[in-house]
Amino acid sequence: MADFAERRWRSGDRLSLYARDYAAAAGPARLPVICIHGLTRNSKDFAQLAPWIAGQGRRVLAVDIRGRGRSDRSPDPMRYRPAIYARDMFALMDALGMARALFVGTSMGGLIAMTAAMIRPRAVAGMVLNDVGPEIAQEGVDRIAGYAGKPVTIANWDDAVTYLKRTSAAAFPDFTDADWRAVADRSFVEDETGKPVLDYDPDIAAPFARRPPPRRVPFGWLLFRHIARRRPTLLLRGELSDLISAEIAARMRRTAPHMAFAEVPGVGHAPWLDEPTARNAIEAFLRTAP
Repeated sequence: MADFAERRWRSGDRLSLYARDYAAAAGPARLPVICIHGLTRNSKDFAQLAPWIAGQGRRVLAVDIRGRGRSDRSPDPMRYRPAIYARDMFALMDALGMARALFVGTSMGGLIAMTAAMIRPRAVAGMVLNDVGPEIAQEGVDRIAGYAGKPVTIANWDDAVTYLKRTSAAAFPDFTDADWRAVADRSFVEDETGKPVLDYDPDIAAPFARRPPPRRVPFGWLLFRHIARRRPTLLLRGELSDLISAEIAARMRRTAPHMAFAEVPGVGHAPWLDEPTARNAIEAFLRTAP
């Protein structure tokens, strides 16, 4: 039996969007947590983290961003961008009567959290930024652009595992075959013929094809400083990350001296948030967050 309820809500442009809703364990009322996945991922990435957080007394919503998982695909691929995604999160919060929440954002999910804090500051009470920041390394951008939305032929689940190893093995050198199969189960669904297919709309990459994402967003560092200094923030960095370099992480820490930080050993972009270092840092963050 699933340990979550299934929620649907409507975006401003009337898409049907999906989230897993994990009820908080008994205890004092605490702000809920919204977990947002990376570019090509979905809510299943939080299948271990979300119930763990819920067990600490916080309601958790793990979302499928539009175009991923069980959320509708956008008829207009140019609406696959952080400002639209952030407004989709506000539509969820409004539908559930949530004025404020903590955000856990992996990669693109962290960009969505920062964008949300810029658009509706009071809605974002705190953030966990998982291997993402106001600047990203070109090496990581190029790697992601090399596979996101690109056609791929997958005949069976062994092919699915091989594909994931080809695109991500450098980030997870210690993964076993069982680990890779677990990632495949999160990343693929079976089509009507029983073949695995990637669980996202290939058109999510269309905005990148038209205008490659900049390594630095204009005023990005100023916005990050404003955001991180005004609310509890935790930065997690994979030790082997090719998206957030050690230099970028160091600058983020100088820019926001009160930001909590942890480097997750032995993994790259992005930590799965079940690693002991990540869990300890998130637990400490949640202990002091509103």
